[in-house]
Amino acid sequence: MKIHEYQAKALLRDYGVEVPRGFAIFNAEEAKKAAEDLGGGTVVVKAQIHAGGRGKGGGVKVVNGPDEADETARQIMGMQLVTHQTGPEGKEVKRLLVEEGMDILKEYYFGIVIDRATNCPVLMASTEGGMEIEKVAAETPEKIIKEYVHPALGLRPFQAAKVAYKLGLDPKLVRQASRMFMNLYKAFEANDCSLMEINPLVSTGDGRILALDAKINFDDNALYRHKDSWPELRDLSEEEPLEIEASKFGLNYIKLDGNVGCMVNGAGLAMATMDIIKLSGGEPANFLDVGGGANAEGVANAFRIILSDPNVKAVLINIFGGIVRCDRIANGIIEATKLVDVNVPLVVRLEGTNAEEASKILEDSGIDMIVGRGLADAAQKVVAAIQ
Repeated sequence: MKIHEYQAKALLRDYGVEVPRGFAIFNAEEAKKAAEDLGGGTVVVKAQIHAGGRGKGGGVKVVNGPDEADETARQIMGMQLVTHQTGPEGKEVKRLLVEEGMDILKEYYFGIVIDRATNCPVLMASTEGGMEIEKVAAETPEKIIKEYVHPALGLRPFQAAKVAYKLGLDPKLVRQASRMFMNLYKAFEANDCSLMEINPLVSTGDGRILALDAKINFDDNALYRHKDSWPELRDLSEEEPLEIEASKFGLNYIKLDGNVGCMVNGAGLAMATMDIIKLSGGEPANFLDVGGGANAEGVANAFRIILSDPNVKAVLINIFGGIVRCDRIANGIIEATKLVDVNVPLVVRLEGTNAEEASKILEDSGIDMIVGRGLADAAQKVVAAIQ
């Protein structure tokens, strides 16, 4: 789950992390007053969308005074902001952050993520602030500082100080930066974050270290621990409508750009299904995991979600019947097709317990579908059905 920059900064402020003063606004008309409340000097008007690269796309502007803030806010609010993370369609800007201008001496990068290889959180820092960390890793990996944190012990003060020293900070700022890193880690851990990125982290002319930008992602699996706080931070307008709809039925759905709808049980099998569709010359339209049951109601809801995407030209159902027998799944699919009008070619491949009986049930059902004999055969058949 992603949150906006102004929300991330409000959270960090609660943990003692210094951030610039600013106001989130939802109407361009509010920008002038926000700039006046910040002292009437230099301010920054920043588009708030769930994507990086806003500055390059024209969504971040430094302006002088309330009048320029008003004019700039009117230009940015409502624009379709296109960045390298939004895709060519971009995202509509519906909220802005008006923030005080800063006397920046030096920009740094700081982030915390979970390292899956070591099963530990890792602090990452670099002197190359303001750049995408992926680009730094590719071009100058030696400029990335890493410090691994033992999950049971947490971040130790000497580790935070080590990162601060390695950044080459002025000795007067090392203690301040170390304290900030400790607070950032506390916020990361307490809020079940999967990502925390401060880019740039800056030193200023008046001798401060500030988080000039903030990006925070929460781990959805921890929602049950944050039912009172997370829902109010969620911006549904920034999420794919079909993914929101699928979540209401407990379906794990991610929209993609292809034309072959996929209905699969199990995340690993879903990934393998998408791979073999591509190997067969097709393009998957989605990732969809219906879970272990694959009953008539679940399959019907999955059909509705998949067929709501106008790009879908055929559907491949690929289900492994382990705990639930394939013949029961086959009957569930047949019942689902009576509840939902499936108006594109349908290919079904079932494997597991009673797979042969299931294939016969499908073939004798009288429903217009193609039965796949094996995963490769099913993928080839669904691609051929489109062609």
